Amino acid sequence: MNQATSNSALGAYTLDQLVEIITREVLAAYPQGGECHVCKSGTCDGQCVETNPDGARQVVRAGADRLSARLGARNVAADMAGYIDHTLLKPNGTEEQIRQLCAEAREFSFATVCVNPAWVPLCAELLRGSPVKVCTVVGFPLGATLPEVKAFETQRVAQMGATEVDMVINVGALKSRLYDVVQDDIAAVVDAAHGLGASVKVIIEAAYLTDEEKVEACVLSKAAGADYVKTSTGFAPTGATVEDVALMRRVVGPDMGVKAAGGVKTAEDAKAMIAAGATRIGASASVKIIDELKK
Repeated sequence: MNQATSNSALGAYTLDQLVEIITREVLAAYPQGGECHVCKSGTCDGQCVETNPDGARQVVRAGADRLSARLGARNVAADMAGYIDHTLLKPNGTEEQIRQLCAEAREFSFATVCVNPAWVPLCAELLRGSPVKVCTVVGFPLGATLPEVKAFETQRVAQMGATEVDMVINVGALKSRLYDVVQDDIAAVVDAAHGLGASVKVIIEAAYLTDEEKVEACVLSKAAGADYVKTSTGFAPTGATVEDVALMRRVVGPDMGVKAAGGVKTAEDAKAMIAAGATRIGASASVKIIDELKK
């Protein structure tokens, strides 16, 4: 940001003006998506990391702190299990499947199980005494829930045992340039979660946004105190792209998490996302990805 928007002058701008200034300057500085975090080239599209022989462990060293797995995971390397969110968010998931999810998470010492809010109490009970944590979603998957409802839901799931909350941004409000509404919506969830020791990932649903709107969503998420920004719910027409992850990383800087979710189907996809700046990967094919990397 230029001198006119230094800390000493921030008070002269409204929230709308600050968002517009930051968005304009970020897009002007990185019109082509910028350079790769690994090879410092702007042309490799993240694929340079394919030559790394260390497989899944190299993905972790490159910056990932979490991957994702579905029901039926087997033969996952013990030193990789702690990076995996074991996930079941389908609306028709049954109690039997949730119990299986938790049993697998215990068996392989996965980092978390990620489930819909209704299953948080059961998961917390089944995983009590284990190192496996419970992650859940709020305002999912549309993000159009009232802010006070999102905040209440966050409070309840945190009280019932969830330690990570993935909230969906109010996409319509963002596209309407109602920045105060968007920031207040996120901040309400952040306040409720942080007050009970839970972290927050803000799903911006990038498939519905222009590049300018993606920048705006990240700026507002960071300003509201969120811990991560996340590309997608997995319910939109498309999921994460390397370009989106790279743009989000540039906006939020090095100290905030970026999660790429949706459309990550191969080892090459995962490594490209990590190279672009993702610190977590969400993928329904994550066990397949790890098997590919191990080979």
